[in-house]
Amino acid sequence: MSAAVIVFPGSNCDRDLAVAIREVTGRAPAMVWHRDSALPTGTDFIAVPGGFSYGDYLRSGAMAARSPIMRAVAEAAGKGVPVLGICNGFQVLTEAGLLPGALMRNAGLHFVCRTVGLKVENSQSLFTSRYRAGEEIAVPVAHHDGNFQADAATLDRLEGEGRVAFRYTEEVNGSARSIAGILNDAGNVLGMMPHPERVIEAAHGGTDGRRLFDGLVEGLLA
Repeated sequence: MSAAVIVFPGSNCDRDLAVAIREVTGRAPAMVWHRDSALPTGTDFIAVPGGFSYGDYLRSGAMAARSPIMRAVAEAAGKGVPVLGICNGFQVLTEAGLLPGALMRNAGLHFVCRTVGLKVENSQSLFTSRYRAGEEIAVPVAHHDGNFQADAATLDRLEGEGRVAFRYTEEVNGSARSIAGILNDAGNVLGMMPHPERVIEAAHGGTDGRRLFDGLVEGLLA
């Protein structure tokens, strides 16, 4: 499997994500700079990492969403290539229009950095096939602008179409309906605030994130 990790000025989880992908696939991903205009030929999977792209000026992810490489990411997503956006990557995907809604300042106006409980809402997607619907897992968060918001009609549509992938089991940041991760309508784009790449080995304190990557690889190689 050939993967690509998008790197922006201010990304600080790109190497963590690359290590996780290499650990699961046995192959290091391409590290693609934001000013590039094309992805490597044959890219099977795209990951947009956490961090503080462009220093989080304007809105988090707003400047990164207009980087040249995001046009190539959007084009690939439109062709069915899986795209995973984690934390700042989730913010970038919403700002780029690949996912609905917006990530606002946390309700408590504080940076939140701790392991939180997540409920798996959809186990039928490419990203969640190794989980059970209703299962509770533990994944760390680290964000200041993770408060997911959308209008009521959009929230109802996400719920009705089974596009809520993960939901917080506790109060974390004020997100509408405790939403922690959502899918696009085609199911090949996932944005989530928690960091699955930080829990792929027991030495990291847990392995609940590894199944996301395992399931993705299994689905792509099927």
